Amino acid sequence: MKSQRFAQFAWIVVAYNVLVVLWGAFVRATGSGAGCGSHWPLCNGVVVPQSPQVATLIEFGHRLTSGLSILLIAMLAVWAFRLYPKRHRVRRAAVWSGFFIFTEALIGAGLVLFSLVAHNESVARVWSHAAHLVNTFVLIMVLTLTAWWASGGKPVRLRGHGSVGALLSVALLGTLLLGATGAITALGDTLFPSATLSAGIAQDFSATSHFLTRLRVIHPVLAITLGVYIVVVARIVSSMRPNPDTRRFARLLIGLFGMQFVIGMANVGLLAPIWMQLIHLLMADLLWIALVLLGASAMLAEEVPAAGVAAAGERAGGVAIPTP
Repeated sequence: MKSQRFAQFAWIVVAYNVLVVLWGAFVRATGSGAGCGSHWPLCNGVVVPQSPQVATLIEFGHRLTSGLSILLIAMLAVWAFRLYPKRHRVRRAAVWSGFFIFTEALIGAGLVLFSLVAHNESVARVWSHAAHLVNTFVLIMVLTLTAWWASGGKPVRLRGHGSVGALLSVALLGTLLLGATGAITALGDTLFPSATLSAGIAQDFSATSHFLTRLRVIHPVLAITLGVYIVVVARIVSSMRPNPDTRRFARLLIGLFGMQFVIGMANVGLLAPIWMQLIHLLMADLLWIALVLLGASAMLAEEVPAAGVAAAGERAGGVAIPTP
């Protein structure tokens, strides 16, 4: 019963962090990142802002939700240590969740302290924005694995899966790259909005446009290419690892990609309004979660041939996640 409550709490933490990600995107899209000035963790030099402007309320609200996220993940880690034995996979995933929420906070603080928010157009902001998105995706991944394993998900092994492991690794890394380019594209849409679709396309290919505008074309091309690849991989993996969970997550992943493709086209056609950007990001988060779960259900330790287990474990130096 305690483990069931823990699993439910873990899924709630996953869902809550997705909402925090969306609120962070709203902060960026509304240009409210400087709502608390260049102060962190204080807001305009005080704990609670007095007579705040709208931008201050938006940014301060994001800080509050992010702070609660840190608290929830800390509770998750403590509960995991009390509930599960030493070296259990849930414990490990919870610890990694704590690590990545810490780096998430550091990146967020750096954005504010170095003024890489609001209308900043620098290369430093582009790189930090992409890094922020990658860290966020990794955080969502380890939180998802915490909840999945707490719900009865079987242990996985990172080596010894041959083509299945290679295909999934490329899909995961490619999705991280896609997320980073999406973050850059969204930043370009915020800083350099287009009046019409034709004007936006002209800006994308103009040599005189800001580099952020010219980078926008990369994301849709990569999205279509990677999306087709992921659909093919999902079908291959579900046939090579035909357990119920793998088949279920493969179908979910393919369905989500179809929906995301339509949403992405609508986002471009509507000139990326804020509400559509948030829907697009939500679908990206759900796609990422589905891909992580597909990998977790396909790369089971029990699927590695007996002869390959020892060799894989020896090469990995203990990377394999043992059965408790």
